[in-house]
Amino acid sequence: MNSQDLLSKMQAAVRDGDDDAARSLAAEGISAGLDPIEILERGYTGTLRSVGDQWAKGEIFLPEMMLSAAAVKAALETLKPRLLETAGKTGPVEIVVLGTVRGDIHDIGKNIVGTLLEAFGFRVVDLGTDVPAARFVGAVRETGARLVGLSALLTSTMLEMRTVLQELEAAGLRSGLRVAIGGAPVNPAFTRDIGADGFAEDGVAALHLFQRLAVGEPAVTGASGSPAGGGVPHAV
Repeated sequence: MNSQDLLSKMQAAVRDGDDDAARSLAAEGISAGLDPIEILERGYTGTLRSVGDQWAKGEIFLPEMMLSAAAVKAALETLKPRLLETAGKTGPVEIVVLGTVRGDIHDIGKNIVGTLLEAFGFRVVDLGTDVPAARFVGAVRETGARLVGLSALLTSTMLEMRTVLQELEAAGLRSGLRVAIGGAPVNPAFTRDIGADGFAEDGVAALHLFQRLAVGEPAVTGASGSPAGGGVPHAV
């Protein structure tokens, strides 16, 4: 099978949400000598972006998006050792601490963001859901992360994001740390009010936001730099 056929089959595995095919095709690509970054970008994540766009337009349902994201994650498990080899040659892997704040157990958006970040070479430390501020502080200390993502789906829990930021400040960790937030009730005004560094409305926007924050660029309000109000809900 030539490289283009392999890449086409990888793309189909993502569209179909087929974990097993995505995993085995990634291994086949590595065995065939394809560059792992090319495999990831041309075989998997480009298609996942297209699936995300379909979701944003209401053309597919959330479970379909999640199956596609899971297929990319399955492929990433196979590709990760080779990707990390490449990362080790080009520079350090950027660490992102992710979590849904205390009192909130929703994780779909957070999981999508984590999958996208991993697919693009970030090291994700996923603290899960219902995470107290002290645990975010501990994770930043332990990992040396410069990036944090906070998620909340409920208006009753979004204020916990402010608590996390206050605790990071009190622990002396806020300087040099970039904190992005997301979730259905979150908006640019709230982001400014609590002193967060950025806000994303959907998974793709969150990926772009973290890429900008990682290199010290300013955050852009709204999804992927577009005016706030569009895109897929329940990000970060």
